[in-house]
Amino acid sequence: MAEMRFDGRVAVITGAGRGLGAAYARLLAARGAKVVVNDPGVSMSGDGNDVGPAQQIVTEIEAAGGQAVANTDSVATPDGASAMVDTALSTFGSVDIVIHNAGIVRRALLKDLSLEDFDSVLDVHLRGGFYVVRAAFPHMCQSGYGRIVLTGSINGLYGSSNVVNYSMAKAGLMGLSNVAALEGEEYGIKSNMILPGAVTRMAEGLDTSQYPPMDPELVAPMVAWLAHEDCSVTGEMYISIAGRMARAYAAETQGVFRPSWSIEDVAANIEAIRNTEDPLLFPPVPSGHADHLRHSFAVAAKGQNR
Repeated sequence: MAEMRFDGRVAVITGAGRGLGAAYARLLAARGAKVVVNDPGVSMSGDGNDVGPAQQIVTEIEAAGGQAVANTDSVATPDGASAMVDTALSTFGSVDIVIHNAGIVRRALLKDLSLEDFDSVLDVHLRGGFYVVRAAFPHMCQSGYGRIVLTGSINGLYGSSNVVNYSMAKAGLMGLSNVAALEGEEYGIKSNMILPGAVTRMAEGLDTSQYPPMDPELVAPMVAWLAHEDCSVTGEMYISIAGRMARAYAAETQGVFRPSWSIEDVAANIEAIRNTEDPLLFPPVPSGHADHLRHSFAVAAKGQNR
């Protein structure tokens, strides 16, 4: 297979000064992309500011013969996200790829979490994802091309104790990715999610001594494929952890139809309702929402006509 390159493409990568984002930036730049390395250089809790991390990655990319520019605006504000996109446009002339990787962690149990810590995490992960996609999307529509990769988490799928703010933010990004995929389809825009597992700063405080190798470089190839012009999927979620890559998706059981229900009927049928044999899958693109409705209505019509 020929080498998959990004010549002529411009990528905006949030949180690209360290960890996963830095691995994405290095790989895309090595394959010819021009990269806006966004990172305000904050602590893991979102405090402080330091141009050093973003500039260091830019220096590495340039030393290897690539093209990149540092940006230290915060994705947590609409103005910051717009400034990142403006940097791509003014420096390199377009914005073809958005990879939203920026993230912070503020840990607390649900019963103890402060509203400040709740909002701060959603500002970066969830609202930040919306802000940067919203800023780039019109330009992608106008050019007739775009690739969006949003960073989810298995926490968004399964939940995790002590990080309700993080889990909620990651779950919310699924809706953003699906809508971007739906609305972007006619413009040549594809949007997908990466659910990565890697040992980075975000793992600080966790016991990782028994983990297998989980370097960010193991995740970067999947993200690069989702960002490539040959990417064949949209509206999907992909897991990459410790060398394992897989697709994650929402599915429904076949369910049970009755023309009327009582509480007791639900209790009597709950195991059949929950039965996961022969599940139903309605991909978001091109028409998952409508497909779900059509199937449900057809089941109802068939049951009513018995």
